[in-house]
Amino acid sequence: MKTGLVSIITPAYNAERFIGETIESVLNQSYQNWEMLIVDDGSKDKTEIVVKEYEKKDNRIRLIKQANAGSGAARNNGIRRAEGNYICLLDADDTWNENFLEEQIKLIKLKDATLVFSSHSRINESGEKILKPHIVPEKIEYTDLLKTCSISCLTAMYDTTKFGKFYLREDLKSLRDDYVLWLEIIKKCKVAYGNKQDLGNYRVMQSSTSGNKKKVIKPQYLVYRQVEKLGILKSSYYLTHWAYNGWKKYKV
Repeated sequence: MKTGLVSIITPAYNAERFIGETIESVLNQSYQNWEMLIVDDGSKDKTEIVVKEYEKKDNRIRLIKQANAGSGAARNNGIRRAEGNYICLLDADDTWNENFLEEQIKLIKLKDATLVFSSHSRINESGEKILKPHIVPEKIEYTDLLKTCSISCLTAMYDTTKFGKFYLREDLKSLRDDYVLWLEIIKKCKVAYGNKQDLGNYRVMQSSTSGNKKKVIKPQYLVYRQVEKLGILKSSYYLTHWAYNGWKKYKV
């Protein structure tokens, strides 16, 4: 691992429409010691062409191609190749504010943390801000994460120094796999720290899973029962909290 280097893992599937904005937000970072591994997950559009143009201009950007296998497999492909001790998962339609990396590294060092995350804004497909910014708590523990997922992929950063690399569960078929990843990390480090600063923009797509909670009620319950091995009563208790907090997160 290269100390101080941030490895940014970006899975991309038919992402030509937004991936340029995502890459530009990385290029504009005040903290410049990074590598960006963009894993093209079998795209059928011009994603590869767009990324290759950026790859020619900046050798910190690397395109990795794979047959379509889902975002979990794409992220794992990038994580395996990552050389930095810091790892971030930035999706191909989300963007960071220019001080994202700088502020998150400050927080990781201040708290001697393994996992940090931050507040963020929500934008629509046209890039316009919608809803209220999602403001995160200053710290969370395992049981807090069971009640609601305060950690969004675009704002999470984890340090591999203490526990090594963590990978996503590909058997979950890219459904709740990022949530299970945070659960795995927090069970090791005990506490994750939130930065209340709004440091990024999450794009809410009409078809997005997180924008349609009904699609993930069953997978969420199965995480409690089959992954975390919780009983029926505890699983129902945490699912109720998760559903209520999810409703609050997406109301205007």
